[in-house]
Amino acid sequence: MTPTLIIVPGLGDSGPQHWQTLWQHKFGAERVRQDDPENPLPEVWAARLHEVIEATPGQLVLVAHSAGVATVAHWAQLSGGEDMARVRGALLVAPADPEQPGMAELHPQLLALAPLPLDELPFPALLVYSENDPYCTPERAEAMAEAWGAAAVSAGEAGHINAESGHGEWLDGEILLSEVLHAWTPPDVVRF
Repeated sequence: MTPTLIIVPGLGDSGPQHWQTLWQHKFGAERVRQDDPENPLPEVWAARLHEVIEATPGQLVLVAHSAGVATVAHWAQLSGGEDMARVRGALLVAPADPEQPGMAELHPQLLALAPLPLDELPFPALLVYSENDPYCTPERAEAMAEAWGAAAVSAGEAGHINAESGHGEWLDGEILLSEVLHAWTPPDVVRF
């Protein structure tokens, strides 16, 4: 049985042209909708993710973007039990680093997600990062992946891997998603 995808958006809930929204409709995915998508609070956002996971039967794959990646890390740190065991894997895309110098000027709402949990995730994960993402350096993304026990994949100079950076349907992402769905374990760092 194919796992159910759970879309975990970042700030602003990923708009209608964002690949997460397009994937939700294309793949019949569930979606985490935060009450306040502009102001992430780790416990609140993790609790909402937990609610969606509890309400979704079967095996699951989390598909997180930006602040949604931090939400997955906080949820993994705060949760446990049966629901955690049902997560078959996670695709973590363009993580936003709340501890990045200058974040207070760039996007102060993200500061609420600090400190970012860096405990190993209890499920396989693939972290996709961009070489020129304003919200996270490649070095920091690779350090997150290493701490979480995730494989890291560079998407090249892809901005924040969202609609604004030209990643509407994001077909390369679908290839990476298929690898997560098939429990592929790539090398530590892959560049394409």
